[in-house]
Amino acid sequence: MVTPTVASNPTCKRCAQELPANAVTCTRCHALVHAEQLALLGEQAKALEAKGDLQAAREKWLLALPLLPEDSTQAEWIRNHAVDLYADAATAEVERATTHPWVRRLGPLAPIAVLLLKGKALLALFNLKFLISLGAFLGFYWSLYGVRFGAGFAILILLHEMGHFIDIKRRGLPAEMPVFLPGLGAYVRWQALGVSQQTRAAVSLAGPLAGFISAAACAVLWWHTGNSLWAALARAGAWLNILNLIPVWVLDGGQAANALSRRERVAVLAASVLLGLVLREGVFLLVALGAAWRAFTKDAGQTPGLRTAAYYIALLTALGVTMWLMPGTGFGQL
Repeated sequence: MVTPTVASNPTCKRCAQELPANAVTCTRCHALVHAEQLALLGEQAKALEAKGDLQAAREKWLLALPLLPEDSTQAEWIRNHAVDLYADAATAEVERATTHPWVRRLGPLAPIAVLLLKGKALLALFNLKFLISLGAFLGFYWSLYGVRFGAGFAILILLHEMGHFIDIKRRGLPAEMPVFLPGLGAYVRWQALGVSQQTRAAVSLAGPLAGFISAAACAVLWWHTGNSLWAALARAGAWLNILNLIPVWVLDGGQAANALSRRERVAVLAASVLLGLVLREGVFLLVALGAAWRAFTKDAGQTPGLRTAAYYIALLTALGVTMWLMPGTGFGQL
């Protein structure tokens, strides 16, 4: 992942206040440290928009994000404008395709011709790496668990990853479609572009949130149909997402825990122990062990992350209750 580098200024150009490394605003006069660079990027982006190069303009606007306070009005405007430019660029591509002379002659078959002409746009959404890795992923779990449970389990993981992808894109940030590693998991590559730890944590927890919704949907289907397949998928999906919330390494829980203070990590530890005892699910012991370790590491967040901690604990609880309501134990495989 490559992100723009933010240069540090020793003093504010307006009031000469000494600035901390990588500051984007002056602590005394609140002036933007990179005002000149921001103005230049804005001019370049507007010039590209005027020429109709909307994708390049979007990329230029996004380069300005690390130079602004993450919660500023300007940053919010850029994120929203980046989303609009992305949609406008896609619309322009389709409009250009429909003006092709062969398309006009095909009448009702024109939409198919547009798709063929704009295959590049389709690959941008469902790129070759995504399709090939998803196919291998489905095949792996199909051969391991059988067609019904294997395909269902792979789709639950796909929905988890799309939770990350959708949350990133709605914030106007660049992201690639998920890539799947058979037997290991999947990941979404994205560029944080200077966002805060709290935002990174929210993106990390968006996957388990989508995982909970998917598991809950399977639980509802089991309730209405009595088909044990849905119960097995609900339990397996909830179990996998709880496992992913262990606050270590590159797991979603590990990324979310980066935004938590020591006290908030202890709260996750206490909640995990309580859930494990009440629901009698051993997977919570792993979450508790990870939280206990992170409570003593030196990378605790410096700003309060109460909302992130509450979100984290609520997801653990919702996933745990989903497992508890389903028949079976552990992973839930048929």
